Parts: sequence; structure tokens; C-alpha cells
Amino acid sequence: MRRDDSLPLSSELAATVLRVALGAVFLAHAGAKAFIFTFDGTARFFEAHGFPGWAAGPVFAMELLGGLALLAGLRVRWVALALLPVMLGALKPHVSQGWMFTNEGGGWEYVAFLILSLIAQALLGSGAFAVDGLLSRKGDAQGSAAQTSTS
Repeated sequence: MRRDDSLPLSSELAATVLRVALGAVFLAHAGAKAFIFTFDGTARFFEAHGFPGWAAGPVFAMELLGGLALLAGLRVRWVALALLPVMLGALKPHVSQGWMFTNEGGGWEYVAFLILSLIAQALLGSGAFAVDGLLSRKGDAQGSAAQTSTS
């Protein structure tokens, strides 16, 4: 079967699927903090687990902006790395609850999965259909035009 060069490779599509899934998860987490638990409730949860209550705001912002950037495919490697401290912090309230996330209080398997998924995303990059791809093509075109004019 002959491959159409205009179509993305399966590895690019895999990176895209992971990116969109992670973006949706982080938007859902931000939404839960805003609309379900409320900011005040989230701050109290943070304080109950040894974090300062004010950290709820920056964590919400990271999840919201990080989720949007992942969905758009904007600076994906850096965004995935920037979200790692948020998820490492999320381990603290869950690690004492055992492995399974279905345990009372939620275990740490889901948090660990998200950490590893962020690392995989940082290694894979943006994938197909990403703003990063548009930016790199624009930069390549500008670089080619500059090189041609100096030749």
C-alpha cells in the first residue's frame, strides 16, 4: 500500500491523540476546580493536604492554560513539562490512599499515568494538526526567503 505524503504519519497522529486527550483532561480538572469544588473549596482541599490555599489559583491557571495550549498544539513540549510539577503535587494527597484510583480518597495510579503521559508528550512533541507545526512552517518559509535574498 502506497503512503500519501500529504497525510501525517501514524506516529504524528498518535502524538496528536495523546495531546488532545491530555488537553481535555487538564481542562476538565480546571473546570472541576471552578465549577464543582469551587475555588474556595479547592483552596481548603489544598490546605488540608499541606499546600498553601493560594496555590489553588496558579494550579487552576496552569491546568486551564495548559489544557488550551495542548488542545491547540502550542508549545506542546514545554507545556507538558510545565504541567509536571502540578501532577507531582497531586501525588501528595493520593499516595497514601494506595495504588487504585477507585480506593476511597483515590489512589495514585491515575496521577502516575498522567505524569508518564506528560513525559511521553514532551518526548513526542506536538504531532499533527498543531499550531506548533504552522509556526515551524512559517519560520521555515521566512528562513528560506531570507536565505534566497542573500544569495
